Amino acid sequence: MDDQNESSASNVPKSSLTNPQDDADRIRLKRLAKLQAQQASGSSGSSTPSPPTPPPPKKAKTLPSPSRPQDRPPIFQSPRPVAKPSAPPKLDITIWEPETIVQVLRVTLKREQAERSNGQIIWLKEVASEVASQDPSQRLSSEIADQLVMSRLESGSAIQTSFEYLTGCWRRLRAAKSAFFRRGYNPEDLTRGMAVFEKLHGLIVSYAGLSLQDPSMFDQPPGKITGPKELLPPLLGLATSSPLTSLSSSSTVSETLESSNVEPFLADLAARFDGDGLDDILGGVFKELMQLVAMDRQGLASTDGESSWRSALGAVEGLVAMTRIPEWNPRGLTSSFIELLSLLGPAARLSVFAREWPQIAQTYFFEPEKRSQSDIDGSNTNLRATLHILQQSLFTIFNSAVRAGAPSREAVLDYLASALNLNLKRGGMQVDRTQVASDGYMINLQIVLLRLAEPFLDAKFTKIDKVDPLYLIHSPRLDTSDETRINATVEDVKALAGEAKATSSTAPAPNFITEVFYLTAAFNHYGLVRTLGFYNELERHLDDIDKYLERIESDRSYVGTPMEAQARAAVEKVKGDKARLNMEVFAYRVQILDPDLIFRMIGFTTFLMAWLIRLADPAKKYPTQQVTLPLPQEVSPAFKTLPEYFFEDIVEFYLFLVRHTPGSMDLAGKKELVEFILTFMSSTWYIKNPYLKAKLVQILFYGILPYGRDKMGVMGPILNSHPTALQHLIPILMSFYVEVEQTGAHSQFYDKFDARRNIAYILKAIWTNPDHREALNREVHVNMANFVRFANLLMNDCTYLLDESLSKLSEIHAIQIEMASDGWATRPQQERKDREKALQGAEQQATSYITLGKSMIDLLKTFTAEAKAPFTTPEIVDRLAAMLNYNLDALVGPKCLNLNVKNMDKYRFNPRQLLSDIITVYLNLSDQQEFVRAVAGEGRSYKKSLFERAGGIATKRALKSSTEVEQLMMFVTKVEETKLLIEAEDDLGEIPDDFLDPLMYTLMRDPVKLPSSKTTIDRSTIKAHLLSDSHDPFNRSPLKIEDVTPDTELRVKIEAWLVEQRSKGMVVDVPEVAMPMDVED
Repeated sequence: MDDQNESSASNVPKSSLTNPQDDADRIRLKRLAKLQAQQASGSSGSSTPSPPTPPPPKKAKTLPSPSRPQDRPPIFQSPRPVAKPSAPPKLDITIWEPETIVQVLRVTLKREQAERSNGQIIWLKEVASEVASQDPSQRLSSEIADQLVMSRLESGSAIQTSFEYLTGCWRRLRAAKSAFFRRGYNPEDLTRGMAVFEKLHGLIVSYAGLSLQDPSMFDQPPGKITGPKELLPPLLGLATSSPLTSLSSSSTVSETLESSNVEPFLADLAARFDGDGLDDILGGVFKELMQLVAMDRQGLASTDGESSWRSALGAVEGLVAMTRIPEWNPRGLTSSFIELLSLLGPAARLSVFAREWPQIAQTYFFEPEKRSQSDIDGSNTNLRATLHILQQSLFTIFNSAVRAGAPSREAVLDYLASALNLNLKRGGMQVDRTQVASDGYMINLQIVLLRLAEPFLDAKFTKIDKVDPLYLIHSPRLDTSDETRINATVEDVKALAGEAKATSSTAPAPNFITEVFYLTAAFNHYGLVRTLGFYNELERHLDDIDKYLERIESDRSYVGTPMEAQARAAVEKVKGDKARLNMEVFAYRVQILDPDLIFRMIGFTTFLMAWLIRLADPAKKYPTQQVTLPLPQEVSPAFKTLPEYFFEDIVEFYLFLVRHTPGSMDLAGKKELVEFILTFMSSTWYIKNPYLKAKLVQILFYGILPYGRDKMGVMGPILNSHPTALQHLIPILMSFYVEVEQTGAHSQFYDKFDARRNIAYILKAIWTNPDHREALNREVHVNMANFVRFANLLMNDCTYLLDESLSKLSEIHAIQIEMASDGWATRPQQERKDREKALQGAEQQATSYITLGKSMIDLLKTFTAEAKAPFTTPEIVDRLAAMLNYNLDALVGPKCLNLNVKNMDKYRFNPRQLLSDIITVYLNLSDQQEFVRAVAGEGRSYKKSLFERAGGIATKRALKSSTEVEQLMMFVTKVEETKLLIEAEDDLGEIPDDFLDPLMYTLMRDPVKLPSSKTTIDRSTIKAHLLSDSHDPFNRSPLKIEDVTPDTELRVKIEAWLVEQRSKGMVVDVPEVAMPMDVED
């Protein structure tokens, strides 16, 4: 017997197969030997199998007949006697084992048993002959199970594939195993039975895997789908009943793998082939599923409720084995191909964006201008619901892989990092969108990360210290080598990296929170924020088209010319482009205005803002304790070496929200946003990029624009109630008003006006709050020098903008007179076009200058009423008086008719309001003697008649009350008196050149020497210069007012000369006062 067993062991292993490739080779060799010898060359069995005994019929359970309820049920019942436990049944292995093999494998060595089964059981004639020739006593047992399975597979079937047969065996084995355990055998019998089950299980799973890998090794019925595609129907059934289940065979239910069995079956495959061919077995299955997604050309716009992408994604949810195959994260791909060739790429790129899925825009948003808002809202709702299904499926897949263990979690992080690192070009200024991944792909992966981040985005920020601030320095996962830093040079980054490398051997591996935090921040930059940029470009393009069409339609000069047909064709083409772009815009809004996405983004961005403030806070107590402002001058290396996009993306996201969906701000995050803005605007040296600082102010500007019933917008209430805002907002805005004068950019001259317009609007909006006005008064007393700089620049802006406004209006007036003249029609066509173009340019500039100028005058009017002292300092007061006098002359003097343009409202020009504002400034400062003297001493524009004329207009047009007009006339009287005194004092004859200021050519009263150029200049002149330019005006060296030294010797000479001149009694010439001119209208 031992010899026989040893001989049979050469062909029938006692354990499950150990290597799939060896198994496959062995199967092929067996089949080749059979074909050559026409007989089996295996070993004989050890004994003759016993005939199968049918299982005893189960006795039907008899239900007890219901008894009548008693009238008075007993409250207490006597306990029934406990029956003695019956002895466990005895397992007869010689009977049970053959029965089980027949039941599971559906094979027999007895012909009559097969005939009685009506074809359900196969008689293995050749195996029966072999066994009988070797040992007639050999019974059907697990020892020859390998031979049985092989013989059954080689015999083939007309209706079943080898995989269908094996999955049927697998299902029957599970059923038999379940029934076996219910019988309550003793431990010894359980062990013997389990040995049989394990032997059968190993064989079935091994051969099933081989059949998936290479179905050609077994005879298959013709016309049947074989290989990996056989797993598709049950896998697709995991999600829903799909039309694709037509791929399945006509076998009975018990013979096929149902959806409920898929996950345990795949778990068995994974356990058997892990590290030994699992990738080859399941790789084909996953690729087939994702191919279904790639072939679904309709994408999210599919009208089939059971679309293949839904079924395919549902099929792979929870199947973490996909992370082990090469296609999960293929190497060597380019940026635009990762979404096409990676395993989940085709599913992750599904989106609503018209660039990749134009049929969505055409189907849901065709001619949106002709549709009702409710219709548009319905399309948005439907598409967003579909998006949420897709994004939920993607999250489920990634989340299952993350939770499956360290290897699959690392595979997920590697894939996300690869998708990111391959698409760094999406962050560039000019992006070739054919060379990078699509918006949909990046945003879908970003949403996966946002959901993975949710566990640490709690309201109390309990996990905020889990994020490693130096992760990007010592982790190679994300490529940030070319990123601009918040406030660091390349050398700073290298120095910090060197320090981190020195301690890297002892540093712990990054935790999962840190990994997800940095990946999410990076995907936000290259995903959603870049998509918002593309959307803004699309809207600007539409604006340009509208302006072009407006210009073309107003210029009908081509009508009746040979170019008319060509011109009309060009206009129609542009209109077609506009219609297409309109549809794209509406498709964009489905995703970027999705409330679910915005809510998740607010949660993450709120955490990011709190983390950045805490990183900058020296006490590391924020957000449980408010940070002390301003921050320290020294910026921590961990903060300043972060990529700039950490800061930039917060700004861009909230700027988008307050402009396009301000109502979303009510969800959460307003408090943290205000604290974030105040923290870094009070300490602007933390941020190197001046445009980011300006955009922080822009967020406040849009945030206080009226929205719905909120007259102060979505951010007005918090700006008027938050303690930090009440203390710091006014000083912060004034400081930035000064700082924005010098941005270092080539466009700084124009950029500053945009920022200052926003500041002016914010200040005006919060001015009614007495707490903010009190903060201004504190600033004036505590930091007078800073306020004087602010007042100087404000006055400079008013001077420039009003001068340019009036100049452009005069130009418009002149051109309009030309065009209304009789000779206009006789001028050459090109000359007329040139003048019309000049008019359009002047109109655009005038509108801009007038709007900005009005903001600055409003600000000047407000501040001169509340804080007068800074405006009467020597370095400011003279120029302020000159600016006011000049503009008063322009409005009511002889040249005011030049401002009489057609359709003033078109340019937002209201001369009466401007006159009223200028009079208000005069009145605000009328009680300041320094201002009275400055107005009187200004000899270029001041005339008493101008004030009288202004008072008359103010009275007639009800611009001012009679009291205010009377106050203005009293001010003029004081000015006239002061003017006579000045003229008497300053009629000094010819002044020596040494006593004249080199810039103003006036007599110096307080001469000082500049340290580098050694030039002597009046102190008031150099102070006024330094308010807007911190350089020596003669050699451009850096200069501070503290660096100048008094020229005492020269001052003594000047004073002595003044005494001498006054002692001579110089005659004073009093100039004649001009009569007012009637230019009221």
